[in-house]
Amino acid sequence: MVSEANRLPAVLPARPAAAENRLAVMFHHHYAFVWRSVRRLGVMPGAVDDAVQEVFVVASRKLDSIEHGKEKSFLFGTAVRVASDSRRAYRRRRQEPVSEQPDLVDAGPSVDELVAQKRARELLDELIDHLPDDTRPVFVLFELEGLTMAEIASYLELPPGTVASRLRRAREVFAAHVARLEARSNPHG
Repeated sequence: MVSEANRLPAVLPARPAAAENRLAVMFHHHYAFVWRSVRRLGVMPGAVDDAVQEVFVVASRKLDSIEHGKEKSFLFGTAVRVASDSRRAYRRRRQEPVSEQPDLVDAGPSVDELVAQKRARELLDELIDHLPDDTRPVFVLFELEGLTMAEIASYLELPPGTVASRLRRAREVFAAHVARLEARSNPHG
């Protein structure tokens, strides 16, 4: 007698339990980092979850080639590429951005605080969006994620001097846009 499981087509190849466990551990430890990264790398709010999923799908396909101890680096490199593809697809579609809707919160910040946080996030996203593509990952990792220059050099596989110069350029562009926004909001002063 043939069991029911033997008659079903195999949709995905069977993975060893150790590989499944490694992917689950990567997901558990790095999901929030990947989510913040793709969001800060310019993925539109409505596409962030899909981009994060794509990062982990790529990781699942390449799990055997990811060096142990370098999972976060691999995930960030993948996030950079996925975010770039997402931004390019968005520009091709020329859609209007979908506004973020705050989740219903029982005992959280007030509506005014949520609005202020949303405006601050949008402003930060706008400022980061003006950064050149080669400097954006360095800026996000250093200024928002708090990584060291050595960690960034390792994650992005760049020489430390390149990381330093890209961070300096990103800070200059960021500061210039902040100055323009301040001048626009305070024309007399």
